[in-house]
Amino acid sequence: MTATLRGAVAARVFLCFAMGYLLSYGLRSINAVIAPSLMAEIGLSNADMGLLSSAYFIAFGCVQLPLGIWLDKYGPRRTESGLLVIAAIGAAVFASSSTLTGLWIGRALIGIGVSACLMAAYKAYRQWFAPERQSQLASWMLVAGTSGALTATVPVTLALPSIGWRGVFWIVAAMLLLVSAAIFLSLRGLERRFAASSAGASAAHTNDGGYRFIFSNRYFWRMGVLALVVHGIFFALQTLWAGPWLMTMLGKTQQQTGEILFMLNLVLMLSYLALGWVAPRLRTRGINTHRVIGVGIAAMILAQVAMLFTQSEHAWILWLVLALFVPVTTLVQSQVALSFPASLAGRANSAYNLQIFLGAFIGQWGFGVLVDVLKSYGASPSDAFRATLAAAVAVQVAAYLYFVASRAQPSH
Repeated sequence: MTATLRGAVAARVFLCFAMGYLLSYGLRSINAVIAPSLMAEIGLSNADMGLLSSAYFIAFGCVQLPLGIWLDKYGPRRTESGLLVIAAIGAAVFASSSTLTGLWIGRALIGIGVSACLMAAYKAYRQWFAPERQSQLASWMLVAGTSGALTATVPVTLALPSIGWRGVFWIVAAMLLLVSAAIFLSLRGLERRFAASSAGASAAHTNDGGYRFIFSNRYFWRMGVLALVVHGIFFALQTLWAGPWLMTMLGKTQQQTGEILFMLNLVLMLSYLALGWVAPRLRTRGINTHRVIGVGIAAMILAQVAMLFTQSEHAWILWLVLALFVPVTTLVQSQVALSFPASLAGRANSAYNLQIFLGAFIGQWGFGVLVDVLKSYGASPSDAFRATLAAAVAVQVAAYLYFVASRAQPSH
């Protein structure tokens, strides 16, 4: 059957998946806001906080490769709705825990549970919508995700005094169950309508050669190193260490930090919208995509370099500058998907996502460990944070130079 969803039915499909991704992205970012409360109540160190937050990313990353197989075998409706139940259980475990171990298990279950929120949407859109709608839908999903990050800043900050971080997670658990039910129940008929068009896809789960081909591809690694290092470190900063940096380095209060993080995610959302409009026009004018990626990644790194040397009252604006260029990473992922045959596009995206979340896990945990180690050797908190970000910048520069030096090109 030809994929031609329009009108109210199309809106229902988009909203179901968009709400799932909104919650996923919000849960990814929320620790940057609740970190001071968690550290004070549970008695966590910086390294503990980094390990706790990174549980989401390592669990999420571990699921990415089998996720591609599950989506092909069971479809996006059943896969995402089932996993969101696990996320709800994880939120409940997190809300009721009083030890690092309990919090880590809850956070890891959340990571597993929301692992399909973007990939399931992309698979459903490919099956149920016309080809010319794909880039627009992908852009709107990123806007929905960034909206989730926005809800995890000022709204959560305002809710903390009245219901605390535990109350926030109980509410999130209920919302995850509602979205799971909406996807499972309201999309059942659509899945049956389009079952015939995807009947051949289920055979893909028996062929592991797809991943072998992807991971042996030189072009995948040219782009994948940017996901692992640059995108991964940004996620580590956005979802955890931006908040402590603003408070430690710039002396911001928790409320001011929440407001700045809100603005950061607002700029990020608007930048995604702008890129969705600009990117096709760049291609029609013959502007090289790799050159655009190179300029954007360089700008991200330079913004972080400026943070190392600026502690003025308005230095927080540099975080907005960083957010302005982050959407260029979506071009990287698009290049990866387009560089493989359509039959491998889903697994190529999952493999790329694995690099991002592996990098975020290492970045979140490693940042906290290095800060604590430097402080144990007598460094002040501000010097420890500055030296740790400098190390992160150095690794990103190395990844950028590899991307620039590599001559690998898409083979498809």
